[in-house]
Amino acid sequence: MDTMNMIVAKNIKRLREENKLSMDELAKLSGVSKSMLAQIERGEGNPTISTLWKLSNGMKVPFDALTVRPKVPYEIVKTSEIQPLLEDGGKVKNYSIFPDDENRRFAVYYLELEPGSYLQSEPHLRGTTEFITIFCGTLEIEAGDKRFSVTKGESIRFKGDTRHSYRNIGAETTILHMILYNP
Repeated sequence: MDTMNMIVAKNIKRLREENKLSMDELAKLSGVSKSMLAQIERGEGNPTISTLWKLSNGMKVPFDALTVRPKVPYEIVKTSEIQPLLEDGGKVKNYSIFPDDENRRFAVYYLELEPGSYLQSEPHLRGTTEFITIFCGTLEIEAGDKRFSVTKGESIRFKGDTRHSYRNIGAETTILHMILYNP
């Protein structure tokens, strides 16, 4: 199985070429430098979630188009075999379990947030809705001008096309599943 960096590298290059964008053009559209983009496309970069959001928004594609693995008719996904995307110095681990594809319009993620960790998310594509279920710990979510505390056994739904953030406000690692629905 390819590492997440190689999957991302292949997908970004393919999508950039399908959209007939040069590296210079994608750099301008996304705000990611051309040198960083070249490094990511070679599979040598270790892009943050924020960088990948900038690239997906720059190309106007769902975030998951960057992390989608090759298709097979059946798939058992082992989190232990997926290279997570890291944020907040590695304290936030985001595993792309079932990335979005052109026909499904949703994606499933597994996240682990260490105590005190924080993740700021760029607005997703227009109309995106997030569905989150907490399996362990407590998470504070800011979405728009609202703040919510969600704990083990609780779920939340909110509009993901605005700036939002996640903070582990508990003393244990917060574990959650997230579904992004892209209309």
